[in-house]
Amino acid sequence: MKGRDAIARILKTQGVEFIGLIPYNTLEEAVALESIRPLIFRQERVGVNLIDGYARVSSGRRHGVFTMQAGPGAENAFAGVAQAYADSTPILLLPASADRNRLGVHPTFTPSNSYSSVTKWSRQINLPERIPELMRQAFHQLVNGRPGPVLLEIPSDLLDEEVDDKLVSEFTGISRYLSSADVQDVRKVAKTLWSASCPIIHAGTGIHYAEAWNELLELSELLNAPVMTTLGGKSAFPENHPLSLGSGGNTTTGMVRHFLKKSDVILGAGCSFTKTSFGLDIPQGKILIHCTNDVNDVGKDYTVDQALIGDAKLVLRQIIDELKLYGPSNQSSVVVSEIRDVKKRWMKRWLPLLNSEDIPINPYRFINELMKTLDRNKSIVIPDAGSSRDHMTPFYESLIPRGFIGWGKSTQLGYSMGLAMGSKLAKPDRLAVAVMGDYAFGMVGMDFETAVRERIPILTIVLNNSRMGIYPDDRFPTANRIYGTKFLSGDYSKVAEALGGYNEKIINPNDIGPAIKRAERVIANGQPALLEIITQECHEVSGKE
Repeated sequence: MKGRDAIARILKTQGVEFIGLIPYNTLEEAVALESIRPLIFRQERVGVNLIDGYARVSSGRRHGVFTMQAGPGAENAFAGVAQAYADSTPILLLPASADRNRLGVHPTFTPSNSYSSVTKWSRQINLPERIPELMRQAFHQLVNGRPGPVLLEIPSDLLDEEVDDKLVSEFTGISRYLSSADVQDVRKVAKTLWSASCPIIHAGTGIHYAEAWNELLELSELLNAPVMTTLGGKSAFPENHPLSLGSGGNTTTGMVRHFLKKSDVILGAGCSFTKTSFGLDIPQGKILIHCTNDVNDVGKDYTVDQALIGDAKLVLRQIIDELKLYGPSNQSSVVVSEIRDVKKRWMKRWLPLLNSEDIPINPYRFINELMKTLDRNKSIVIPDAGSSRDHMTPFYESLIPRGFIGWGKSTQLGYSMGLAMGSKLAKPDRLAVAVMGDYAFGMVGMDFETAVRERIPILTIVLNNSRMGIYPDDRFPTANRIYGTKFLSGDYSKVAEALGGYNEKIINPNDIGPAIKRAERVIANGQPALLEIITQECHEVSGKE
């Protein structure tokens, strides 16, 4: 069989259901013949974002795959791959490249070289008979160890060369291997947690990929320890639980600030403890316990006192079993009332904004209406970069795993649209909601047509304040005053109408809930919807008061 057919057959054996691409790459026809759905996009970045969202919501159990044309196609996808790498999302990339006799000749673009800094594994197929071998290695990297993008470059002439059918027929499924932590290390950690006066759990994205949600909940209740999540870990712990502190990032809750300061022991579970411009620093003077599947994270940015290397689900179960040998928890039950009191004081400051009757609409009123209107047990909400995320993350309370997709080590505008489409493909029974600003929509808005054409019924909400609202007026005063550098224009509901989707423009805050309900009914019938909400500029954010 041809090289392209060998690759398509192997993808089929691995359970791949669709592959993202922009024609023309001959894999398009080959995968279609294997009953793998080709999804066509307006730009590569959004296509990569879609498979990113698909992998996230399926916890890496189902494979998101994207292939690119040689040259500009492979070049255009870089931003999406860099974002997936920053957030450790397991996606498979199959870029075509020039024929092998042109590799290394200027200005030939070589993806395996250029992408090496934003992938966990990057290789090139040099011979057709090596296709099964290198595809096996790629899938092994995809499902094992720390998640991240995996890239296998395919020179264009190789797609037309012959591969022995037997080599392909012998290709078998790739196993996922998990490890537990050292027993002695677990005993030390359990003793430290048991002896702590105010332990808290700092839960990251690894909880989602390990599907360790039940273990996290059980450990929290066993220790009576409050739980805060990273941006990526948000929704790993139900935020209506009495022990929830919410999530900590560029903006955060009053409860996170209070208990980070008060705690004496912090257990980082499924997190990397990475310092970023969009994260939350851990105060000094704490005993840090780090549970991670990547030894390279230990001690990277913080001095760690104890570490457990292994899968979050297995390691948390080890800690739980060890703690049960100690008997009932000696942690004070007063912590629940303390969380409640801190939350009450914190919310008092924000209730006027959450209930605001202002026109243009205050973005916090929108968040409150969204949370009240959606069935949060059947929805996946994804904020975009900038003000959308800064405003939403502290106040939108997620109830179920992956009910909110948080992200933020890199922060590319427009990311939420692709994530919403991928989330919908992974969970067709859920309402997938992308919340973005007008500037973000300007970057990726034409792919709303992709959602229409491919019948991926998502809800896109554009918060339109006609400016880059994350930047205060005094940041670039001369540029803003003379050249208007922060101001934008556009009628986005009309854009959605032109692209074939349901649309509404909302000006009054009391119309937000009914408009969302109308959009839900349209989406239930298979049509994507866009709501343009005219909002005011708001620089007030929690955690930076």
